[in-house]
Amino acid sequence: MTTETLIWLIPLPPILAFFLIVLFTNRSKALSHTIAIGAALLSWAGSMVVFWRAINTPELGKNPILSPYKWLPIGDGWFNIGVQIDPLSAVTLFFVAWTILMIFIYSVGYQNYGQPEGDHDRPGLPPHGATVTDASGHHHQVPSVEPMYSRFFAFIGLFAFGMYTLVVSDNLLTLFVGWEIMGLCSYLLIGFWYGKPSARVAMIKAFMTTRVGDVFMLLGIAYLYAQTGTLNYRAILYNEETLHTLASTPSGFLGMSTAGLIGLLLFIGAVGKSAQWPLHVWLPDAMEGPTPVSAMIHAATMVSAGVYMSIRVFPLLSAGMHEGGQLTSAMMVMAFIGAFTALFSATIAVAQNDIKRVLAYSTISQLGYMIAALGIGAYVAAAFHLITHAFFKALLFLGSGSVIHGMEHGVLHTGDHIDPQDMFNMGGLRKKMPLTFWTFLIGGFALSGFPLITAGFWSKDEILADAFGHGHWAVFITLAVAALLTAFYTMRQITLTFLGEPRTKAAHHAQETTWTMTLSLVVLAFFAITAGWAGIPEHFPVIGGLVPNWFHEFVGSTLLEHPEGVEFSIWPLLTSLVVALGGLALGWYVYRDIRAEAPDPVEKALGPVHKVLKNKYYFDELYDFLFIKPAFWFAETFTSAWMDRGVIDGFLHRVAQAVGILGNFLRNKIDKRIINEWFGDGIGNSIRQVGQDLRPIQTGKIQQYMMFGLSVLAFSALFFYFFVMRPF
Repeated sequence: MTTETLIWLIPLPPILAFFLIVLFTNRSKALSHTIAIGAALLSWAGSMVVFWRAINTPELGKNPILSPYKWLPIGDGWFNIGVQIDPLSAVTLFFVAWTILMIFIYSVGYQNYGQPEGDHDRPGLPPHGATVTDASGHHHQVPSVEPMYSRFFAFIGLFAFGMYTLVVSDNLLTLFVGWEIMGLCSYLLIGFWYGKPSARVAMIKAFMTTRVGDVFMLLGIAYLYAQTGTLNYRAILYNEETLHTLASTPSGFLGMSTAGLIGLLLFIGAVGKSAQWPLHVWLPDAMEGPTPVSAMIHAATMVSAGVYMSIRVFPLLSAGMHEGGQLTSAMMVMAFIGAFTALFSATIAVAQNDIKRVLAYSTISQLGYMIAALGIGAYVAAAFHLITHAFFKALLFLGSGSVIHGMEHGVLHTGDHIDPQDMFNMGGLRKKMPLTFWTFLIGGFALSGFPLITAGFWSKDEILADAFGHGHWAVFITLAVAALLTAFYTMRQITLTFLGEPRTKAAHHAQETTWTMTLSLVVLAFFAITAGWAGIPEHFPVIGGLVPNWFHEFVGSTLLEHPEGVEFSIWPLLTSLVVALGGLALGWYVYRDIRAEAPDPVEKALGPVHKVLKNKYYFDELYDFLFIKPAFWFAETFTSAWMDRGVIDGFLHRVAQAVGILGNFLRNKIDKRIINEWFGDGIGNSIRQVGQDLRPIQTGKIQQYMMFGLSVLAFSALFFYFFVMRPF
């Protein structure tokens, strides 16, 4: 099979699985997850073949694998859509395929396949457990299977289709189609347990917030098409003449070039999708969905799509900037938003107690790293961190789901009504859940940038090195502080969850999860270590050059001008070591002796600042005051009360009154007087009067009738004679 055909086929298995499950197999849990995992496996196999062929294709950046298709006739030409694999899409396809497959396999155990149905479970709510009787006749509470098991696998299949479509597209239009499919799936899966009011609010919040970014992105796509007549990557982003024209044409907006304004509009779409400040508020609430959904959104699909799109359109964002020159206005906006978001979200994560919410703010922070890297022109470093982050963040989310699963078993066993996601209710789980502990430790160290042995160190260090090497001091310092906080809250999470002694009975009775869940953790832990080996700088002390810096050469060839690596400097390396090791050590030191019901040490240290961080700088309340309440007021007071009931209903009521008056006039003056009395009753009365006048001659006497007939005959004869026969 040709590579081009194979690329077209990669997105198809998940969408076929979606339709098969929805239409035919939704009553069979085993058949549904078999179809879904089989589809993910087929797409994974196709992706691996394409990836292998791509990395063995000479000069893939200059000669990508293309397969266009004439889709829509426009004037004297065609609008083409198609698929494309270049270095950037090849490496993205690699991590997307692996993470999606692992999430699908993990979901079988997470949704409690093989467990009995719950005693009181119903669709739209999380399973609450089932009562089983052992051989001794004792009753026990055990986890119960998800009531909407098949529906879940159908939805994540559609989610996977959207991401695969986005990655293999060769143009912004079909990229946007995949983008919107994922937006729909995030809505469906965040609100998967729609019986919970908090889940319903979260799904609407995510959908509406990301729509804000999507509107601007669509404007950027339309503007780009108006300027170039195409949306094809190769025709725009890899065409020096087109980029020069767009960069030299003023947009008429704040002195920006057309390229800058289009790039900025597209970037706002990424701000929404990748939850960057100020559109970050939806992502923490996305934790209302099942944990595999969190992993899908935070690592494999949704938020990665925003950064991927930003990396893809980087030639547009940087159009007009020369090597070592001043950043474009669009890039400066990106650098500010990315660096600010990285630090802003890291400070919030320090004060969160929910194990998944810590990771949610960590995701926002790490995505800020990538956006800031793009903003300072570190194209390869941004792509590198995108890939390593996908592996270790998927690992951490699935690991947190494993922890929650183990804690829920303890909650059912003890009957205690505690929050199984609150880290202060955990402790000592390293002995209860050893596989989960070691894999989570690897993921946490990768997130913290633990030196040399984790993938996160190499990708994060490259971003810091690039910021330092090109003199972007504000970005460098901001990201370094964010990295310190990241290491601190990560070790806080590990210590509270796994170290020490159990702080609740539920934690004491927690147990390791099933093999389908731990298998996925082990595979992702492998990549959380080894994925960084592909980008070890050649001039790194001792180990530099032992493994070729394949990633920089390969992904860098995607651009028209191959980006040059920064010269090695000891200072960003020392900074990485200090913030990573220092943050980890500080996190362990502060939380090493936390006892049951003990207060958070950081809360005491920070005082009122901790309350601000715990409440996320009150951004939800601020947006509620600035946007939600005015929107409700506008809807209730202006739209409903004044416009709908006052103007529209008032107009309709006046029309109804006028029609009533007109109807009364027609009834009383026209219908009664003219039609009824004149035409209807008048004709009837006339006929009745004639009948009454003729009634006297109807006596019933034959002689009288004969005399009348002879009289008529005589009259007729005389009339005929005098007026017809007799000449004048």
